[in-house]
This record gives sequence, structure tokens and C-alpha cells, in this order.
Amino acid sequence: MKYSLLLSMLVATLALAGCITTPAGPPGPQGMTGDTGATGSTGARGHVGNTGNQGNTGNTGATGNTGNTGNTGDTGATGYTGATGDTGATGNTGNTGARGNTGNTGAKGTSGNGSTVVVVPAQ
Repeated sequence: MKYSLLLSMLVATLALAGCITTPAGPPGPQGMTGDTGATGSTGARGHVGNTGNQGNTGNTGATGNTGNTGNTGDTGATGYTGATGDTGATGNTGNTGARGNTGNTGAKGTSGNGSTVVVVPAQ
């Protein structure tokens, strides 16, 4: 309430001061600093810098490990039995053997009654 009363008194005083003319008094205190001005324009773009020097070549990479030995292949399938061969040709007939010697003449038998004579063929 105190501030509202002071404020209303200040307004009334200012309103009445405009109606009464008096000689000018001493200069008042210096006014407050003005607001900050607007931000200036952005400056021009700077020059692009020089390209850097080329880097050194990297070291040679390590040699890779030797690969694992491959698995042993599967055993091949057993082959089929071959076809039976043809029967050989019949051999030549052998030569006829030499003729055997003529056998000896048999002994002469005695003649008797009822005797049988046996004749042996030659070999």
C-alpha cells in the first residue's frame, strides 16, 4: 500500500508541474546509459588455409598365419569287375601216332580134341 500511495502522489505532482511555470532550476543528474546497439554485420569470410603436407607411408603389415591343412578326401568307390574274357580257340588236333610194330606170331598150339585156338590181333 505504501508504494501505491507514493506512486499516485508522484503522478499528481507531475501533472501539476506541467501547469505551473517557474524559473529553470539547476541541471539534473546525468541520465542512464542507453540500450546496447544492434549487433553488427558478420565479417567477411577468411581465406582458406593451405593444404597440409602429405603424411608418411605406413609400415608394412604383418604376414598372415599359415592356413590349416585341408581334410583328407573320401576313399574312391570300388571299381566294377571286368568282363569275362572270350574262350580261347580250340587247339589243333594232334598228329596220328606212328603205326605200331607187328606183333610176333603166336606159338603154335597142339591140336587136341576140343581145344580152342585164341587169335590175338596185332597192336
